[in-house]
Amino acid sequence: MRTGATRVVVERVGDTAVARELISGDFLAPRFVDARGLTVRIALVGHSATLLAGDDLRIEFVVAPGTCLEVIEPSGTVAYNARGGRASWSASASVGAGAALIWRAAPFVVAGGADVTRRVDISLESDAVALLDEMIVFGRTGETGGALRSDQRITVDGDALLVETLDLRSVPGRSLPGILGGHRVLGTTMLLGMKTTDDVEGHVTPLAGAGMLARAVADHAHEASAALDPIWSQWRGRVSREYTD
Repeated sequence: MRTGATRVVVERVGDTAVARELISGDFLAPRFVDARGLTVRIALVGHSATLLAGDDLRIEFVVAPGTCLEVIEPSGTVAYNARGGRASWSASASVGAGAALIWRAAPFVVAGGADVTRRVDISLESDAVALLDEMIVFGRTGETGGALRSDQRITVDGDALLVETLDLRSVPGRSLPGILGGHRVLGTTMLLGMKTTDDVEGHVTPLAGAGMLARAVADHAHEASAALDPIWSQWRGRVSREYTD
């Protein structure tokens, strides 16, 4: 069994942001890319095969008030055949007042025989925003894909904004209409902590609070990306204008 937490802490020093902590875990190493003003960019670089049976991968981000952290992933995550075992992946983020987290994650692939739980917890303080993009792919080429339970909880000033559980462990269940409908790719783009009135093409759902969510299902990852790319670009521009420029 392997466990390991990767931790990134961004702090503000005067009119600049600095990466105060870049702590590598057993699976991922955060690498400094660059910093400009109040924005820090880091890359999550894998240095160990993931996820195998028994693995427990954890990521933690702490973004100080008034700063922006942008996360880059050069490669995706693969949950491999667990052969009767299980693995887990979790990410948590604390985003301070007036701060921003931008994270366009690489695909999360659930290979045949995998059994994995995935959890995202994000806490936003007042006027903070998180722009997230994720893609779940069931199976590599020629595979149906294994079992996945995905949970996420996003709060703003302690109040729940988005609480969701996707139980996609049953292949017949996830192929039902209204879930994946036989598709193998689920892409999600989330703008959390703010709304925009910009017109975008695609399936966009305004949340009850300050946030919006867009989803696309497809047979292939590039098809889901093509559906969500325009939405990401538009929301990315909005966040850039208000938080990074």
